[in-house]
Amino acid sequence: MQRIDIVCVGKIKEGFYREAVAEYAKRLSRFVSLSIRELPEGRNIEEEAEGILRACRGYVIALCIEGGKLSSEGLAAELKRLYDRGTEVTFVIGSSCGLSQRVKDRADLRLSFSDMTFPHQLMRVVLCEQIYRAYMINSGSEYHK
Repeated sequence: MQRIDIVCVGKIKEGFYREAVAEYAKRLSRFVSLSIRELPEGRNIEEEAEGILRACRGYVIALCIEGGKLSSEGLAAELKRLYDRGTEVTFVIGSSCGLSQRVKDRADLRLSFSDMTFPHQLMRVVLCEQIYRAYMINSGSEYHK
């Protein structure tokens, strides 16, 4: 079973976001060992970078606006490639101030979901859904359609 870690800065405050993340985590449990690590917000992104970099393991995918874009099928293919290699994956979601250049430099892949800006709490839900969708694509499920 592949291990996927989501490292994020800040806590989810709204219950409906927490419930959505919990639902996708439950759905993903048949495919992956998922861990979500919430780090405290720092005074600046450099302070936050220390905790993020300590928490990163394996192949690191940093969510940042200047990253490249993948389709759902593209993300599925990338996760399958990493699964086939036995590689642990860490996704990183920074604070509302973004990510330090040091974190971006550590990333094996910089990924942008859109040119738009989303609340970081909502982005956690979207990321979990897209990871779930990727595994459903890879399993040949109808979910993706």
